[in-house]
Amino acid sequence: MKRLSLVVVLSLFAAAPAFAEVSCKAVSADGKPLAGAAKSSFMKKCCEDNAKSADGKALSGAAKNSFVKKCMGD
Repeated sequence: MKRLSLVVVLSLFAAAPAFAEVSCKAVSADGKPLAGAAKSSFMKKCCEDNAKSADGKALSGAAKNSFVKKCMGD
């Protein structure tokens, strides 16, 4: 039972990067690309809003931090 639980937890962490391909585009309302602080703020909000696991539930803790960090790096 412990082994099964460990496999499930590790698979959730492994699946997070697969779902990190979020379609966030930092573009202002008039269609121009954002830059600087506005882009950083937009990307952080977008990544946090899209931090969901494979079953659609919101990520929390280390999984969410890992997802947001990878999302911000892209």
